[in-house]
Amino acid sequence: MLQATQESMTVTERAQATAEDEAATERRCIVTRESKPTSALLRFVVAPDGAVVPDVMGVLPGRGIWVTADRASVEAAVAKRLFSRAAQQQVTVDPRLADVVEAQLRRRCLDLIGLARRGGGAVSGFEKVRAFLAKGSAGLLLAASDGAEDGREKIERLGHGVPVVSALSRQELGQAFGRDQVVHAVVASGRIAVQLEVAARRLWGFRQQSAE
Repeated sequence: MLQATQESMTVTERAQATAEDEAATERRCIVTRESKPTSALLRFVVAPDGAVVPDVMGVLPGRGIWVTADRASVEAAVAKRLFSRAAQQQVTVDPRLADVVEAQLRRRCLDLIGLARRGGGAVSGFEKVRAFLAKGSAGLLLAASDGAEDGREKIERLGHGVPVVSALSRQELGQAFGRDQVVHAVVASGRIAVQLEVAARRLWGFRQQSAE
């Protein structure tokens, strides 16, 4: 019965279920050997052809291989051939796997913002964000990574505890909202906000690591 239920779920439904489980589930990183919530890790699987594939949505079939969600850890896993050891078989790994992961995380964030926006669950611009916050239905605040620090602090104060992520630049947020640039945005509470927070924090970790 469980198998039949899983097979009948769409990719989106499986991703939603995965996001809800991530905070409560822990796995061990193959690089640090530390157990962490899966929201702080990246999942990889081995494809039928033996290639290591990132699974940023957490829905691909196969046994998961988990790596801490930052660039240094993924690069270490590639350099030390830890994927083969974890999979207990010879695998092929793209030497630019960290770049592939970052690009997929970026795409995932933009897609989720677009999905929320099309459903009326995301707005951008300081005044629109402030009005949205006043309704009490905000689930996640987005602040451009290259925006002014005082602007981020101001939006945080208005949020009264609503999580804030700064993984995307003004131009990237603008792309998600069909504008040249966006500095502040908000996503309504719900599953999309949960999924977006996980993806954005992973992307933030990658980009922090890249900047060091």
